[in-house]
Amino acid sequence: MDEPVEIGRRVQRLRAERGLTQRQLVEPAYTPAYVSTLEAGKVRPSETALRFLSERLGVSYEELTTGRPPRWATELRLALTDAQRTLATGSAREASTAYRAVLAEAERLELTDERAEALLGLGDCALEVGELIGAAGHFEAAELLLAGEPLPRRARAVRGRAVVHLLSGELRYACYLLESTIDALNTSGLGDPETLVLLYAAVIGPYMDMGAHARAAHAAELALALAPQVGDPALVAGMHRQVARTFLAEGRAADADASLAKAQAVYRQLRLRTDLAHCHWMRGYLQAQHGELESAERELRTAREMLAERKAALYTAQVEVELADVLRRLGRYEEAAELVSGLLEPGPGPGAVHAGGAHRLLGLIAQERGDPEAAEAHYVRALSLLERSGASGDLADLCRLLGDLLRREGRTEAALDAYRTGLGHRATPGTTTLGPAPAAPPHARTPPLPAPR
Repeated sequence: MDEPVEIGRRVQRLRAERGLTQRQLVEPAYTPAYVSTLEAGKVRPSETALRFLSERLGVSYEELTTGRPPRWATELRLALTDAQRTLATGSAREASTAYRAVLAEAERLELTDERAEALLGLGDCALEVGELIGAAGHFEAAELLLAGEPLPRRARAVRGRAVVHLLSGELRYACYLLESTIDALNTSGLGDPETLVLLYAAVIGPYMDMGAHARAAHAAELALALAPQVGDPALVAGMHRQVARTFLAEGRAADADASLAKAQAVYRQLRLRTDLAHCHWMRGYLQAQHGELESAERELRTAREMLAERKAALYTAQVEVELADVLRRLGRYEEAAELVSGLLEPGPGPGAVHAGGAHRLLGLIAQERGDPEAAEAHYVRALSLLERSGASGDLADLCRLLGDLLRREGRTEAALDAYRTGLGHRATPGTTTLGPAPAAPPHARTPPLPAPR
């Protein structure tokens, strides 16, 4: 609500526009003297008085108290919906332009909710095109703007920041942000199902990358238990896509495939192209794990084409690492090496995790081609990159590859050092984050995950 002086001036202007005297405006409920004092800004009118005046003046209570007609907020909400649709089905650059227009207008009108939504949208656009620094700035600005709001209102901004850290290879901090928010929601009793499913789904990825499979599986159980209470189909689909990773880690390929099928059906219906590409990506990975290399190549190429079409450079680079590994396993070494040639140094795009994956792949190719010196150089470079990120599972696997290579070369002591390093990274599942596991929701009843078929 504006200050009394602003409200008084507004009442006076609206009364004059309608050709009313002070007496005509307020009698018999109030006196002309009261209106005179109000219009001079010398009294703060009550809500009852303001609602009476707004009815007499033919305007809404909001317009009288803030100067903003309700249609402005409605129009901005419609513009936000259009921007969201553009991001889902069109170009992230076009969506970003639309979100910026909404943000400028919301700032002019001092509409906090619309400003926050526009900032969150800009963060999502920046994520899609791989502009991680810009994305972090937008999510941080949204969280700051909503600082006085309840934690569930800020959860999307926290999740956005965590995704930025995950894609930057800062897995431990991504886990910390999500875990601490989940813990605060559950211990305070503020956790609504949609917010918790959003956060539980988001934390599965960094858990899996860090080798904390027990925590990932527990987060999946909690998300699945809460899913029937969630009304947003896209959110539930995203949860199923992440849960598929935990099924795959447990060797439950049929369950993983079923989860991906559920997600794909929703994404097709809602025409969410980027999310649909992620499902093709995950399905390709699943098939590669089971030796179905030709099918895996088709799925990964589909994902790559869809993401490249949307200019989602960061995600395209991630898929290229997976596709290159399939090509290597098919014996198409030149194609594989060419595909990852631009990913060998971390930068604003792929980050340390993906650069490490590219060097690991080139090490495998060199080893299979009988060039142990080049293989060792790539493995060592990959180790230094992955150590920055805390990707414990990948580090342990890489140390095993390096140790095996060194042992075959007769360098036993060096091989033992590599194996010891790998064992150091192979921590007990669920103990690799910054603190104890988050508290479960009060009275949470989590059914067991479906038994393997």
